[in-house]
Amino acid sequence: MDTFTSIIDKIDGWVWGVPLIVLIMACGVWLTLCVRGLQIRHLGKALKFMIKDEEDGDGEVSSFAALCTALSATIGTGNIVGVATAIATGGPGALFWMEVAALLGMATKYTEGFLAVKYRTVDKDGHYLGGPFYYIENGMGSRWKWLAKLFALFGTLAGLLGIGTITQINGITSAANSFFDPDKSGIAFSLFGQDYTWTTCIVGLIVTVGAALVIIGGLQRISQISQIIVPFMVVIYVGCCLTLVCCNLTRIPGAVVEMVRDAFGLDAVAGGALGAMIAAMQSGVARGIFSNEAGLGSAPIAAAAARTKEPVRQGLVTMTGTFIDTIIVCTMTGLAVILSGAWDDPNLEGVQITDAAFRDGLPFSERLSSFFLMIALVFFAFTTILGWNYYSERCLTYLRGKSSKTMTICFRWIYIAAVFIGPYLTVSAVWGIADIFNGLMALPNIIALLALSGIVAKDTKYYFASQKRNLRLK
Repeated sequence: MDTFTSIIDKIDGWVWGVPLIVLIMACGVWLTLCVRGLQIRHLGKALKFMIKDEEDGDGEVSSFAALCTALSATIGTGNIVGVATAIATGGPGALFWMEVAALLGMATKYTEGFLAVKYRTVDKDGHYLGGPFYYIENGMGSRWKWLAKLFALFGTLAGLLGIGTITQINGITSAANSFFDPDKSGIAFSLFGQDYTWTTCIVGLIVTVGAALVIIGGLQRISQISQIIVPFMVVIYVGCCLTLVCCNLTRIPGAVVEMVRDAFGLDAVAGGALGAMIAAMQSGVARGIFSNEAGLGSAPIAAAAARTKEPVRQGLVTMTGTFIDTIIVCTMTGLAVILSGAWDDPNLEGVQITDAAFRDGLPFSERLSSFFLMIALVFFAFTTILGWNYYSERCLTYLRGKSSKTMTICFRWIYIAAVFIGPYLTVSAVWGIADIFNGLMALPNIIALLALSGIVAKDTKYYFASQKRNLRLK
């Protein structure tokens, strides 16, 4: 297992090297310029559109339901475990770069949502299909279909073996162990030198069964569950984090200074500043994209099903996903981890870091604080499992060239099986595999976003100019 983990770490380092980080950040900068800082200027309008459906729109679900489906896939272990892992690996400066990447990523997410609606198609069963594979093929031309197929392949593997299954169930069982059996006294069995508790086995089985019951129902059931769970859990989790921050107000100035200094390697020894800065940037950007998926190309798959006729409007709604996911939820987690100092404890990893931060910072008993975190992580990760099942199914359908009920059912059961085995892989290997597939997914999508950026800029400018003319006429 150590050899396998070492191989995964090396591949992860190659995929998430400086070139990919620069490409993602440069794409965000370019798209921000193309849409003239739309993510800042029109954030209020985007939040309004998020909860107000478009009249007479075409699609399968409301814009809010499409956003919740996307958020169900993005708000998961990345917001709780991923942020803690990023800070533990890259230092407090990783949170700074995560925020920068998110701000630029909002323009990227807007572009993805815009293109999803502009180039979506309707199949013979009346389902609205969209995403990077469709805007690559329909927007860039059929000669680029190989690139669309490549994205679909990586998307299927990401959902099945990385971000959609293994990381989520692993985070759930880790949180459950931290709460129910922190000393790992109830060992059920050992595998590859690792001990697994009864808590891991029982919670893993319960989550697998629960996921199966929802996944078999398809998009409509996933969106219904997501509309209930996602808003409720975001409010509860952010409320807990705000309570923690308010109880540690005197530590905030020092934490902010530490975060900024670390982001630019100012505390590193002579000659090591650049290396420290790159480490913080690499961890922050990689984990930030894992969390909000800006540039990954996943969210437009859900956005394409929204009831709307206007690509710009849906682009704005899709953009709010990154704002909620990273600017709000990840920031809360990051502040909690930095304020507590738990990130600097070499004996802690993954969810244990966030758990220690909650137990140290919340004005409740340690047991109750751990319970709040466990519940949040369970629901966040569970909805991510559901959302990514929908994404990977759509990727597989495009890869195969046509939909098949038998193929879909078989894939869903394989997906459920991946959820079942997820708890029995090491944390390092799990996150490494997820990062690799995320990076591979991002490449074809970013190429398409850059290639179609001129169309996005032109149509966006026309839309807002039309809005101004209509206001003058009124």
